[in-house]
Amino acid sequence: MLGFIFRVIIACGLLSFTTYLFASGSWGWGIFMIFPSLIFGFTFFRNENMIFALNQMRVGNQEKAKKYINRIKAPQFLPRKQHAYILYLKALMNAQEMGFAQSEQLLRKALTLGLRTNEDNAVARMQLAGICAQTGRKSEATSLLSEAKKFDKNGMLKDQIKTMQSQLQVAPSKNQMRMAQMMGGRKKLPKMR
Repeated sequence: MLGFIFRVIIACGLLSFTTYLFASGSWGWGIFMIFPSLIFGFTFFRNENMIFALNQMRVGNQEKAKKYINRIKAPQFLPRKQHAYILYLKALMNAQEMGFAQSEQLLRKALTLGLRTNEDNAVARMQLAGICAQTGRKSEATSLLSEAKKFDKNGMLKDQIKTMQSQLQVAPSKNQMRMAQMMGGRKKLPKMR
């Protein structure tokens, strides 16, 4: 929040100074000051930490990408699509630390805000299907996998979706998981002599 306020103050100051330079007749300096004003204006639509994180992901350095994504504290001040991508990347990268509930919540919010590409929609739905399968919601997981298959138009996730569907057929339901917890797991019977 504080960074956003500083960014607004600097952008307004640069814009007013550029306007003053043009009004006072210093056209050369006015044209020169347009570039820093545009750079600060660009940061309202593209967060620099998001750009750095995507670059690190492209290089293959997941730890640095996670560090840059976690630096973004108030994504709600960003444009809607960028807010969705930040939530999506936080849910995918921090799934181990957050747990299923918070990861599922972030992915659902990212999907409601809207992800741009079909591949990202397919990956988000596939991740949600995995979370639902591990928490015992088999029917919801199968519907999410069928939606992911519709979004995967290029067939990039075809093998992963098939693997998840085969795993869902042998996955226990919510009631079976609850019964196993109540019974303390599977009990070994004594051997008959």
